[in-house]
Formats: sequence, structure tokens, C-alpha cells
Amino acid sequence: MRQDHVLETALATFARFGYRKASMDDVARAADISRPGLYFLFSSKQNLFRAAVTRALDNDLAAAARVLDDRARPLRDRLAEAYDHWTGRYIGPMAREVAVLIETNPDLLEPMATDYPRRFIEMVTTAIEAEYATGARDVADTLRSTVAGIKHDAVTREEFVARTAIAVDLLVTALEAKNTT
Repeated sequence: MRQDHVLETALATFARFGYRKASMDDVARAADISRPGLYFLFSSKQNLFRAAVTRALDNDLAAAARVLDDRARPLRDRLAEAYDHWTGRYIGPMAREVAVLIETNPDLLEPMATDYPRRFIEMVTTAIEAEYATGARDVADTLRSTVAGIKHDAVTREEFVARTAIAVDLLVTALEAKNTT
């Protein structure tokens, strides 16, 4: 769909130049659409930016939800993969710029900047609660903080995934011990 292509291209363009420096001309050129065509779809740069970020966050949240809902798989695997969908794709040079772009423009994104992360943590908490009687929210919050640190340290997505899997394993092992005593 044309609008999806424009939104994907817009997010990459904003990440490359930054929100303030990126122009509608830059986005139109990168998306191979005329400037009037771009303005037909989005009345302003701010509306385009919000739509691009909303689309990316909706896709990330939906992918994480599908993984977390698959109760046929072990919780450890589901948690690690959900975090990869939510955060892992934002590792690496250009991807890191997208994450920075989202994190450094909260004034343009409120309430999205707080709503989507809250919804993700609620999904993680629910998945953990379905398996364990106690400690789900504490583990979800600890995992969120741990993965945030891994995200900033990891150089590649592969490193992010490997280190996140270790963190998930450690926390789930602790949760299992807590729930058997």
C-alpha cells in the first residue's frame, strides 16, 4: 500500500536527518511521491511524523502480542522474542537513530511515548502471570530495565537477542524458584 511505503520511508528519513532538519521535500523525494501528493496524505510534517511512529509502534506491539499469546511455546522463548520485536529491531546504526528519534521527541509523541511502552509491559506481565502465581509485575519491570540497558550497549541485533535471552533466563529461573517455595 502506498501510504505504508510513505510512512516507512518517512520514519527512515526522520531518523537519518532528525525531526527538525528533515523536510517534507526530503520525505517526498525518498518515498518517490510528489510533494503535493505527500501533503494530500498528511497535512503537516508533525502529522506525518506521528503517523509514521504510530505505525511502527503498532506493528511492534502487534508482533510482540502474537508471540506472547502463543502458549504452546516456553515462556522464556516468548519473552525473548517479544523483546526482539519490541526493541531488537532498533539496534544498529540506522535502527538506533529511529529509537533515538522516538525517545528524543516526546513533546511530539505524547501520549504515545508513554502509552505504548505501558501497553507492552502490561502484555509481558499478563504472559508471566499466566504461568506464575506471584512476582509477575516485578519481573516484567526488572526485565524492562535490563533490556533497556542491553539496548544501549548492544552493537548488533544478534548481540541484543543473545543478551536478552540470558536476562530472560535468569529472571524466569528466579521466578520459578520464588513460586516453588
